[in-house]
Amino acid sequence: MLLTKLLRGTALEDQAAVSDREITGLTCDSRTVTPGALFAAFRGSRTDGNRFIREALDKGATAVLCQTPPAGQDGPWLVTDDPRAVFGQMAAHWFGDPGRRMTLIGVTGTNGKTTTTYLLKTILEQTLGAKVGLIGTNQNLVGHEVLPARRTTPDAYTLQALLAKMEGAGCSHVVMEVSSQAYKVDRVYGLTFDVAAFLNISPDHISPIEHPTFEDYLYCKRQIIVNAKSLVLGADSLHADLLREDAEAAGIGVTTFALHDADNAGTSADVVAWPADPAHASFHIADGDQALGDYHLSIDGDFNYLNAAAAIAIAHAVGVSLDDADALHAIESVRIAGRMEQFRDPQSNTLAIVDYAHNYASVTALLDFVYERWGEENPRITLVTGSAGNKAYDRRKEIVEAAENRIANFIFTAEDTDTEPIIDICMEMQGYITNKDVVSTVISDRLTAITNAIYDARAHADRFNILLIIGKGNERWIKDHRKHVPFDGDDHVVERMFGL
Repeated sequence: MLLTKLLRGTALEDQAAVSDREITGLTCDSRTVTPGALFAAFRGSRTDGNRFIREALDKGATAVLCQTPPAGQDGPWLVTDDPRAVFGQMAAHWFGDPGRRMTLIGVTGTNGKTTTTYLLKTILEQTLGAKVGLIGTNQNLVGHEVLPARRTTPDAYTLQALLAKMEGAGCSHVVMEVSSQAYKVDRVYGLTFDVAAFLNISPDHISPIEHPTFEDYLYCKRQIIVNAKSLVLGADSLHADLLREDAEAAGIGVTTFALHDADNAGTSADVVAWPADPAHASFHIADGDQALGDYHLSIDGDFNYLNAAAAIAIAHAVGVSLDDADALHAIESVRIAGRMEQFRDPQSNTLAIVDYAHNYASVTALLDFVYERWGEENPRITLVTGSAGNKAYDRRKEIVEAAENRIANFIFTAEDTDTEPIIDICMEMQGYITNKDVVSTVISDRLTAITNAIYDARAHADRFNILLIIGKGNERWIKDHRKHVPFDGDDHVVERMFGL
């Protein structure tokens, strides 16, 4: 493709010096440069892509997109203050701007993105008979074809490649999780969402390599609103008034959703869910005055009924009729690997729950559910947890604070890290415990930690034991020194130990 076509509509559109060159590929990884390719050099939080320009040129790169060209070197430079944004636009052009020909739905929020997107995908498939693509944390789906996911929102090139594959496979709708980093580093630059959903916001992802402050985190999340045609908003979200103001300034409509108490009392919203029974095993859901029926989800937790209300509100905003009750009830059978998965031990009175909870809000919600469902049985609760290394440092203390007065036992173990030693993270978390009655153990190896938790529960056979194994869900790897080290997955470890 001619560079002039790739630069169309970008900040470099008028750079004619190298614009007549034929480009044979795009990459921001010098290891994958081939002759005739354009290499994009980004300055990141961990490394500077400019260090690899010489390598890219030696491999035959025909143009280099960068912020500052190397001093004293002649080269086919494309210089801009925001190379990531330009690269995002070029990637879209390279693949023919596939997002413009499908209905794009972006879902952001601190918690609940994955569950909401899976529920929404099911609704769209059942009500519209549509083929739906999904991009997110667990995996990417082209209809029912599974593709691996390395991060919540892929880099711009990978994202556009996925969108092109989805369009080619006949997808009419794409549902995607949109992380704060997606806007921080321009992974979704140039995309316009037909509907954007802002589920919630709470402090998270604050560190030198993510967001320096909560304000920066919130600002990045808010960018989805100005890049959307319609907004679906959690009515009880922190800063909901500010988000409404953003939508008003952008000239887009707002649909809201909320979770109410058993008396259907709570914040006013368009789509509302509230408990249908004392055990909160099923919920009523209504859109305004239209009752949509009672729902019993396969994934437990009040927060998942809030996610269901969000999915229904998004579907309605897309244009789905809510009159087909059978189609909407298809969400009841949805199961999501690593999200509120429950396993019973045949050898003891032990329940293990594998979940992705990894911050104060999600750990609190998980424990709220446990106490609501089994509190009267006085369960002995063990929390198997770690926290990410080199980032989101506040999580470590917050996880302990959320749990220490509600559980019997902590087991601190491995979670993803780059260079920070796992044992140091675990010891730091253990040091935040202030409740002298809670037991804590550090077991760096995650497989051993889960195994020990199960043996410990069996040793307390006189009690109803609940094991909460959190932070990794169904992920089949643990990140260490920037590499993905194979791991069985929390769910598989539990299944094997329980003989399921």
